[in-house]
This record gives sequence, C-alpha cells and structure tokens, in this order.
Amino acid sequence: MKYYSILLSALLLLAAGCSKEEVSTYDTSRCCLNLWVGTQAGAVYETATYNYSYAYEEGDVTFYAQISGMPSSHDRTFRLEAYGDDLEKMGNTIRTEEYVIPAGQIGGTYQVHFNTQLLSDPNLFTAEDGHISFRMVSNDDFTIGTEGHQSFTVVLKNYLAKPDNWDKANFPRVALSKFFGTYSRVKYQFMIEHLHLIDFEINYNSQTSYDEELNTVSYAYATYLQQVMQRALNEYNETHDVPLTDEFGNPVDF
Repeated sequence: MKYYSILLSALLLLAAGCSKEEVSTYDTSRCCLNLWVGTQAGAVYETATYNYSYAYEEGDVTFYAQISGMPSSHDRTFRLEAYGDDLEKMGNTIRTEEYVIPAGQIGGTYQVHFNTQLLSDPNLFTAEDGHISFRMVSNDDFTIGTEGHQSFTVVLKNYLAKPDNWDKANFPRVALSKFFGTYSRVKYQFMIEHLHLIDFEINYNSQTSYDEELNTVSYAYATYLQQVMQRALNEYNETHDVPLTDEFGNPVDF
C-alpha cells in the first residue's frame, strides 16, 4: 500500500501540476479534482480494501474528492468509471453515483458501493484477492487530479472466519452465542453489516459500553446489540418477499 504524506493545503496550490493542461487557481469554471482513500485529513492512500463477506447485501468504500482551485458559486458534479482486470468478473456488483461538490465547497466525502448478493459466483475472491480501480470521468467542470490523486484501487476479498469466541469463552468473557444464537455465515455477515463490529468480545465485568482499543463490549451493551439485530431482522423480513435464511436454508434469528 503506497502512502503519501501531504498536507491538505497542498491540494489548493495552482493547478499547474494537473495532467495535460494548465488551469489557473482562480479559474472556477474548470479545475483539477483530486481523489484518494484513507482519511479526510492526514492519511492519503491510493489503495483500500473491501471484503464482500462483511455485508450480506451492500457495503461501501469511502473515498474523498477535493479540487485544486477555488470554490464555485454553483453545484458541480462528477462521476467515476471502474476499470481493471477483475471488472468483468464483478458484473453489476458495483454501484457508483453522480457525486456533487456543492456550491461554495471545495470537496467532500463519498462512497462506492458493492453488493454481495450480485456476485456471479459466491466463491469469487475467496482464494485470491481481486482488484478494481476507479477514476474520474472528465467533464466540463473538472480535469483529472494531480499526480497520485488521479485514481484509487480497491483490493477485493470475500472470506469470513467464525469467531473463536462464538460458542465458548473464558470468564469474564461471554460467548457470542449467548446473545446471537447459533452461528452461520449469513448471520455473521448480517451482524457486521448492521453493527460494524468484527471479531469483537463481550466482557461481563466491563463498565465501558464499547472499548475500541480492545474491541470489547460490555454485557449490558451486548444486550442492546442483540435488540439492534432483532429490529434489523424484523425490518429485513418485512421489506423482502423471502425472510432472511442462512446458508443451510434455516431462518435466521437472534
């Protein structure tokens, strides 16, 4: 993973570094649009990872966009195009949007969406990682960004291991099964999609709802998380023709 240490203020420099043409910083009609993944401030990368197994239906990869230039008095939009060797395998699992940089703004936070249910083969990317890249489609408002900010790549994975503490755990830790029942891959995917927690532990003695450093929740908070999943399951079943079932054909419950 290639890391670039730059200050965000550097993105507001003259667009002389833009590819193929020179655009004045004060020309708000057309300027460079810089893309990256990482964090909005501080960590700028060209590569992110997405695991299809971490969402039963649709999950996201967050990316950031910011212009090299001045804000405009009107909304400006851009689109992304996907490319790369694994694009054909992914079919229609990718969903992008018409992204908007609002009037008076110089950038924003956006998402590319991936739908696990639309994979043509559920075994794709289980043994070998895939790769897909995204770049901006040039338009009347923007040209491609400065070097290192013209595209980003997503490493694709699709595997999920049963947590060691699902069925048993040593006190004061509590087995996940006490709150979430019998393990199945579909159930765990559904939990990750709604709780955004992976391989977490429940600690009976913990006084903190969620300890991010230890990835541990308290007993009381685990009870709340169980209720969250029960509501999510009810909502899913009410909005789908077929209730949620696991890979063995059994109804999922919490």
